[in-house]
Amino acid sequence: MRILFVHPNYRSGGAEIAGTWPPAWVAYLTGHLRQSGFDDVHFIDAMTDDISDEDLAARMADLKPDVVGVTAITPSIYRAEEVLKLARDTVPGAVRVLGGVHATFMFKQVLSEAPWVDVIVRGEGEEICTELMLAIEDGRWPADRHRIRGLAFLDGGEIVATPAASTVKDLSKIKPDWAILDWSKYIYLPLNTRVAIPNLARGCPFTCSFCSQWKFWRDYRVREPKDVVDEIEDLVENHGVGFFILADEEPTINKKKFVAFCEELIARDLPRRVKWGINTRVTDIYRDKDLLKFYRKAGLVHVSLGTEAAAQMKLDIFNKETKVEENKTAIRLLREADILVEAQFIVGLDNETPETLEETYRMAWDWQPDLANWSMYTPWPFTPLFQELKDQVEIYDFSKYNFVTPIMKPAAMERGELLDGVMNNYRRFYSRKALFHYPWRGTGFRRRYLLGCLYAFLRAGVRRSFYDLGKAGYWGPQTKGTVDFHFDETRTIAEAQLDDWEASADRAAKAAERREAVRAQMKERAAARACGGGDQQMEDA
Repeated sequence: MRILFVHPNYRSGGAEIAGTWPPAWVAYLTGHLRQSGFDDVHFIDAMTDDISDEDLAARMADLKPDVVGVTAITPSIYRAEEVLKLARDTVPGAVRVLGGVHATFMFKQVLSEAPWVDVIVRGEGEEICTELMLAIEDGRWPADRHRIRGLAFLDGGEIVATPAASTVKDLSKIKPDWAILDWSKYIYLPLNTRVAIPNLARGCPFTCSFCSQWKFWRDYRVREPKDVVDEIEDLVENHGVGFFILADEEPTINKKKFVAFCEELIARDLPRRVKWGINTRVTDIYRDKDLLKFYRKAGLVHVSLGTEAAAQMKLDIFNKETKVEENKTAIRLLREADILVEAQFIVGLDNETPETLEETYRMAWDWQPDLANWSMYTPWPFTPLFQELKDQVEIYDFSKYNFVTPIMKPAAMERGELLDGVMNNYRRFYSRKALFHYPWRGTGFRRRYLLGCLYAFLRAGVRRSFYDLGKAGYWGPQTKGTVDFHFDETRTIAEAQLDDWEASADRAAKAAERREAVRAQMKERAAARACGGGDQQMEDA
């Protein structure tokens, strides 16, 4: 059976300005499939190769696959749906499969707007996808589709979701097939080297209200450090990778496993050949302040901190459980350990003003991270914060839900003014860094890395690809009133998805009522005990 995976051609002017990122999802899925005997697996990276729909259709026709599989995050969902529409028209006999975080939670929306999608894989894909492919190979598709957990599909016009599948419990079976990728294409511009995105852990124990990762992966699990370093050694020796970023939301949560991971890297002399970066929380930097130089010895050179917002009020909204003053100290600790630090700010909520944008710039300069990034608040439609703010959401064009387009309109600002304010922060921060910091501070690797980052920014600026500025028509403050984000205002939420949201909201409201009733009962009992009622009075209450 021939399987074709396609990475959809979607660009936003965000993360891709730093280089071309390898689609790790296809390596993890293919690796699991190969363990079950599937050896005729093909991959087309339409994004990296900038493949047109016409060329993609021609390649599909040449390959004649039995299955076409695509994944999508929220902003790439329409492009993913279009890939499967091409498959319907080009190779109509192929089963059309869609996976990823957006389809997992928005399957009713997807199946309503793209009924040509044969089946959606909901959740962590390796085991579900393998079971699905076995059913197709054995001729049990579509007869057995109701028996396979973790799927959603249309059956006679009705949207069906089978019970959720278990998450992958035996992580030792996760053996990605990195050879499926053409590594010459994936370059990290700041270091001009090949880049990979391996995975140490899955899930996150924290429940930040703007994030979907903890919902998608569900339970938090850490792989054996030796297994992960085996992968990294393969990436370095056989694929020429010189830099990797751990895909985890926060790989430092399990301190014991993270330390073991670093020890394994050092034992194999890998830090001499490969450098790496992570995302993590300020609290973990505090916890591990005595280990930061050890982490640097293991090759860790870049830490992106989710400082999120300059105003403590915003941190509380996001449920980040951190304090503003902790951010500055964490950045200083990292710099002292010779680890480059990037501060992430979220902007564009309803209460954003020119003054709060200015505050984030002043704090960024006061904290002195090596890099700063201002991301537009993007209300993933399946997160708790979206449910709280959905009455303020005016745009349902998910292709713009990309962290660089202002989906939310602040009460006191127009979207063009918000974009201009963010660009003003970037201009000031990086101009001062370029003139007074990057060329003169640090030695060797640090200077080279930072100048490489500056090159990536300038390259994207010249190409007008940074923040999609060329498409939006932004050329500076004089154009902030004429910026056009080209929202597709015909996009709406499907009735089936609205019904699902309302049902979920009702369940959440009833659960909240039950919790409140229990709390009230406990207060009554405590009051009765305080009044000297004794056990009998408690039972009566």
